[in-house]
Amino acid sequence: MIFTRWSAKLPGTQRRAAARSGRAAPRAAAAAPLADASAASGSGSVPAARAEGAADRAADGTNPATADEPVPATAPPTVDALSVHDILGTLPALVAVVYGPEHRIAYVNGAYATVFGPRPAGRTAREALPELDELGLLPLLDQVLRGGTPRTVKSRRVPGGAGPDGSRDGYYTFTCTPIEVTDSGPAPGPEAACGAPHHGVLIFGADVTDQIESAERLRVSEARQRAAAVTLQRSLLPQELEQPDDLRVAATYQPGGTDAAVGGDWYDVITLGAGRTALVIGDVMGRGVRAAAVMGQLRTAVRAYARLDLPPHEVLQLLDGLAAEIDASQIATCVYAVHDPNEGRLVYASAGHLPILVRDPDGTVRRAAEPTGPPLGTGGWLHTSGSVPFGPGCSAVLYTDGLVERRDKDIDDGVEALERALSGATGAPDIVCDRLLRSLGITAAHDDDVAILTLQHPERTGHDAELFHNAALELHGGTEAAPRARAFASGVLTSWRFAPELHDLGVLAVSELVANSLQHGTPPMRLRLRRTDRRLIIEVTDGDDHLPRRRRAEPADEAGRGISIVATIASSWGSRRTPGGGKAVWCEFALPRG
Repeated sequence: MIFTRWSAKLPGTQRRAAARSGRAAPRAAAAAPLADASAASGSGSVPAARAEGAADRAADGTNPATADEPVPATAPPTVDALSVHDILGTLPALVAVVYGPEHRIAYVNGAYATVFGPRPAGRTAREALPELDELGLLPLLDQVLRGGTPRTVKSRRVPGGAGPDGSRDGYYTFTCTPIEVTDSGPAPGPEAACGAPHHGVLIFGADVTDQIESAERLRVSEARQRAAAVTLQRSLLPQELEQPDDLRVAATYQPGGTDAAVGGDWYDVITLGAGRTALVIGDVMGRGVRAAAVMGQLRTAVRAYARLDLPPHEVLQLLDGLAAEIDASQIATCVYAVHDPNEGRLVYASAGHLPILVRDPDGTVRRAAEPTGPPLGTGGWLHTSGSVPFGPGCSAVLYTDGLVERRDKDIDDGVEALERALSGATGAPDIVCDRLLRSLGITAAHDDDVAILTLQHPERTGHDAELFHNAALELHGGTEAAPRARAFASGVLTSWRFAPELHDLGVLAVSELVANSLQHGTPPMRLRLRRTDRRLIIEVTDGDDHLPRRRRAEPADEAGRGISIVATIASSWGSRRTPGGGKAVWCEFALPRG
């Protein structure tokens, strides 16, 4: 018994070999007198060889003037006489042959027996080849036998199938090919026998262990690189958000895709003093270390500019010039907003960023309207600030385009979907972040970075409301302004039940700030006291926009010590220009934890 022979077809070579063998005797007879003649003339046998080659080329139909390849002395060997059994036995791949509807064993080669052990011929695959069932190949054999089409399964794990001693698992790709097993002679060995021609299947297992292990090492390496990239990205973001007294805030960041490229999304919450809070979110377009580096520099710059307590549009104006200096080829968008609990509004400016969404207590969602300018780094644009009401019970969301942008939809559709999701999103800010992600279909496989910053201005009732108070006094100038301010402050601090020491420090700070405003400022003047659950805030505003600064007073100076006294007794102090012209000077006292 042998298998259907596989032979290499070499028509041109075989045809020329047959022609030469048929002409060998006449050529030999004809060559003898030529050789004798050549020997007699001393010219050798070259003419005879040339004549013979020309005759061969003429018989083959080739051009005798151009074909100059050497003619082999004997015909080349063919593979027709080689035994398929011997060929398969020398292959390092796993080879098995089964026949019939029960897939009886006709043959297994040495490599197969080394991995799975010897297999007796004539037995069914289900009882004698249990590994095929474990590898899921038995149904495949049925399909190949019925359909007559080769089928392949890739990267099947074979326990102990790798290494000379089977010390580690191997992986093989199996190809099942339909063949005919025929009885045309004696069996080549006791392990291969069948009684009659049958349709069978050749099972060929190629060892792909090295490829699988290399792919796994590459996957592990890429996973490490991605983890390092995400760690880098997160390290550039705030490790812990500042929690203002009057707002509840939460943020989330989800890296996009599965590659190791980091993105340029960022957010931040910055307490400005006097109860005011800056909220910022931005996006550097593109991915990679360069985008992350630009993002880190912009975020650091925003925190520095925020400490100047400038209006939002002035912060973006400064940031615009810096972005062009950092990397003119990078495009970045940003929105910067400031919340003042005394005003009940969000004042913001946008540089090409998506609009802030504000949810009212009744669930109505509004988009923060213009103004918005071009992205950062473009230059030549004067940014302006806008505002949106944001009182108790309101919430807002700042976000990057990865949350709402899809390749097959307009970005306005995504913003509208976010509006619908926000209208029904209730709960703490971190819960709202999670709900927005789920509502917009953001999963781990999302291909773009997503950053969300959610803030709420809670409505305070009961005991919580007792910890938050406001009091204000209009100052009309004159000699009675300072005593009137001190008396007002003393009464308010007493009603708020502050300890005597904090009461006295508060009255002293009010006296110094009011005196400074009376001396250097212009009407209108106003004193405002604010108490939160964590601090006492004192603020004096007037109509002059000259900001005070702390300086060292000489012993002979009669003035110049007011700001130094305030800075010494208070936890912090600062000043800023107000939008309508003028300035505000404030200080804070931290309340003891009770």
